[in-house]
Amino acid sequence: MSDELNNWERSVLEKLAMSAIVEQRRARRWGIFFKFLTFGYLFFLLLLIIGAIGSKDGSLVSGKHTALIDLEGVISPDSQASADNLIASLQAAFKDSGTQGVVLRINSPGGSPVQAGLVNDEIRRLRAQYPKIPLYVVVEDICASGGYYIAAAADKIFVNKASIVGSIGVLMDGFGFTGTMQKLGVERRLMTAGENKGFMDPFSPRNAKQETLTRNMLEEIHQQFISVVREGRGKRLKETPELFSGLFWTGAKSIDLGLADEMGSLNSVARDVIHAENIVDFTSHEGIADRLAKKFGAGVTSAFPGFGAQLNGFHLR
Repeated sequence: MSDELNNWERSVLEKLAMSAIVEQRRARRWGIFFKFLTFGYLFFLLLLIIGAIGSKDGSLVSGKHTALIDLEGVISPDSQASADNLIASLQAAFKDSGTQGVVLRINSPGGSPVQAGLVNDEIRRLRAQYPKIPLYVVVEDICASGGYYIAAAADKIFVNKASIVGSIGVLMDGFGFTGTMQKLGVERRLMTAGENKGFMDPFSPRNAKQETLTRNMLEEIHQQFISVVREGRGKRLKETPELFSGLFWTGAKSIDLGLADEMGSLNSVARDVIHAENIVDFTSHEGIADRLAKKFGAGVTSAFPGFGAQLNGFHLR
């Protein structure tokens, strides 16, 4: 009986040992498989990168395509719709050997006239450098003010019948708190070196001279905006007394006024106008590190408010 028990225990132990060995071998095989899989994936990425560097134009995109660039939101230096991001996207799209045409899809209420002007200038430069590649704007919900400032540089502007287009004007907004301060018994103690250093300070009484200077600057920028629109739209523009007043219109009406050319969408322009249905997105997106850097930079600037401008800034909105 004792021998039988010992034999049984030995058999069980042998089976357990063999099972452990089999399990270890299986785990080792899976480990080798996943290592080879990871190595193959990294090798594939390396080939893509080497191929991109080795090509003449650095293109990662193969085949003929329509290059898409999205302009979303307010145009400002610290937003996704900054001149830096848009210009980088435009340059990559035009440079790619497979690009048959570029579509700039706009959904923007406007923003900085400087940022919009930089993008407008770059579009005109790229169109001259790559005369065989057309650039079309496709307006979805809204293309107003600074957004239209950029759109005016395109070969053609396509809209939806219900799009909002126009608002060719300039504004500078702010608040005045002097009445509230008087009621609360608050005294403003502003010291400056320079007669106009406290220009349009919201906590000081209105200054007629400074208001005149501000209106002159607004008018100067407005005339720059008008010149850009006239240059970009040319004879297509049907000027009326209200065209440059800051009003905006539906997409259907904007065609009548010459602010836009035709009805169209991204897909219809790619298919029927550019004749390249394959759409490749060239929109430059900021990484987390870029966003953190900008936020850090903004924090540093706000720590020294005495050296910042007292104005809220001019806006094409």
